[in-house]
Formats: sequence, C-alpha cells, structure tokens
Amino acid sequence: MRRVDSFGVEIAVHEWGREDAPPVLLAHGGFDFARTFEVFAPMLADAGWRVVAWDQRGHGDSGHAALYGWQADVRDMLSVLDATSAEPLPVVGHSKGAGVAMSLIHSLPRRFTRFVVVDGLPSERPQPDVAEHQRSQIVAESLAEWLDHRRRTAGAVRKPGTIDELARRRGRMNPRLSLDWLRFLVTVGARRDADGWRWKVDPTLRFGGFGPWRPQWMLASLSRFPVPLLGILGLVPEPMGPETTPDSVRPYLPPGARVEAFADTGHFVHIERPRRVADLVIEFLA
Repeated sequence: MRRVDSFGVEIAVHEWGREDAPPVLLAHGGFDFARTFEVFAPMLADAGWRVVAWDQRGHGDSGHAALYGWQADVRDMLSVLDATSAEPLPVVGHSKGAGVAMSLIHSLPRRFTRFVVVDGLPSERPQPDVAEHQRSQIVAESLAEWLDHRRRTAGAVRKPGTIDELARRRGRMNPRLSLDWLRFLVTVGARRDADGWRWKVDPTLRFGGFGPWRPQWMLASLSRFPVPLLGILGLVPEPMGPETTPDSVRPYLPPGARVEAFADTGHFVHIERPRRVADLVIEFLA
C-alpha cells in the first residue's frame, strides 16, 4: 500500500504484481474499498499486470472529507493516475467506480487505452439534456441536501460489533456472497476498536450522495465513448445493482463494444466469478 495526496485528502493505493509490469487501474464501487478485489486482482497480476486500486475518499484506508461529490471522486482518480503512470493505461471499474472512470475517460481520453465496465452500465432510457438554469438548480438542491445530511450526521460513529455481526450487516447489501467471504471483508475493511469492529467507511456517506449526477447522462454519451469498451453484467437483481440487461444497453454502445452477461450471478460479478471475469479482462486487455 502507498498513499497519494489528492487536493488535501490522503488516498490509500493498493497494488498487486510486479512494480515494472504494465499498470491497470481498478476502481471499486460505492461503499466498497480496494481490497474487495483481493481474489480478482492477483489473477490479473499473475497474467503480467501491475494492478493498482485505490480506496475512494471516505472509504477503506483513505482520508475522510467534510463533503463528498462526484467530481471529487473523479479528481482523486486523476491523482492516482498521475502518481502511477504518465503513459496511457487500461481501467477496470465496478459499479460506481465504473461511472467515475467513464467521467475521467471522457475528459482525458488520451490517458487511457481500454475500459472494462463490471456491472456499471445504466439501463434507463436517456433523457434530453437539461437547460443551464435547471443545471444550476440541481447543483443547489444537491448541496442543500448534503449540508442538511452533514448536519444530522456530524457526530455519527459506526455501530461496533463482532466479525460475524458486521459480516451479516454487509450481507444485506451482498446477499449472494458467502458468510466466509464477508467475514474476510470485515478483517480488511473494518478496524478493531476496544468495543468491537467498525467498518472504516465514513458514517456521513450515503447512497446517492455523489453530487449532481444522473445515470442517464452517462448512457446518453456512451455511443461516443472514446476507447475500446467491454461490458460485463450480472443478471440476478441485487440491492446495489443497476439491473442492466444486454438488450437494454446494446442500442447505446459505441462501435466495436462488446457485452458479456453472467446468468445466475449478481452485482458483484468479479467476486462471484473471479476466474471467468479475469479471463475475459486479460483477453480484452491483450
């Protein structure tokens, strides 16, 4: 693990593989952390890649912030990219991490070579772009909601518990993952205090709290995506998943893009089927 300063917030970066191998970035989803790639990442490293993942601000071992926003996550990814390589490189993003990566790739396409989206493609019909005054209203409403939420949670701390108790809590978000795997996640994603284990995720974070951003905006720009794209979908609905199907997203894909769907697999495809997902990624990056 190493640390990168991102505009005053310390970002924890985790790596697998040889330091002199070609790098690939891994972006985790919301309320996750880099070490959720603990089985998947070494498979890419064994194939000759230097795998670089980071804990998003407020997650894992990274620093917390007073407020959280989508653009801040994009800037943090840029900080990790700059601290890793000046040469273009590929990215694998899961869920929210895929959306953050897509935003940065659209902005700086020459810094990237290929992109794999693991259950992070939205499926809603794209809506017309909003007018400038409506955009300002969206920003104002989002900031007001965040400030109200921050006031309510200013002194919040996560509830302590045993490893099994935290694993079962996490299981409500990950109902298809085994209790053994969830116990392991507690040991790498929580800290042990005097009164028990606590998840490291900032208690002020909330679902949907990533600033003025809509999945439709990403889908509307997907057909103009500037680098080769591979989409991997889990078809079993889960609380954290977008419930995207190949048929719903195919009309919006850029030329040459490909989608692979996994039946009997939920949102955390790379955890349920690490070997199969790793093989697809390795082939695509080659």
